[in-house]
Amino acid sequence: MFERCLYFNVNALARSVNRIWDQAFNEFGLSPAHAYLLRLVLAQPGISQKAIAKELKLEKSTITRFIDSLEDKGLLRRSKAGTEDSREQRIVATARAKRIHADLEKKGDELYYALCKKLGKHEIQKLVAQLRETTKLLG
Repeated sequence: MFERCLYFNVNALARSVNRIWDQAFNEFGLSPAHAYLLRLVLAQPGISQKAIAKELKLEKSTITRFIDSLEDKGLLRRSKAGTEDSREQRIVATARAKRIHADLEKKGDELYYALCKKLGKHEIQKLVAQLRETTKLLG
């Protein structure tokens, strides 16, 4: 019945992936979305909220809530330094976030390699590329 249903199959996949990622990032006290936002800021110090929203393909209001939560945990802070627009804020990692940076990256690598082992590296790369392209096309 659902062999052709993109909606059902994508959501079933998302539930399976969420279970694995939730468990993996739980040790940091972070949701996967928070962990990936933090990893992005650690990789690109001073990134703007707008750039984060674009990279993670989330609404700016969602990014604001995520940053608020990560600020409350002492992992991120907002900074106006280096901005020409007084309304624009840059997001930077705290010392606490920097201390777990390597562990977050290691966890991301572990997840990737575990999926590669289960599904094959080429298949994972192909699936991710197809998902990204489909997302672009559907806008």
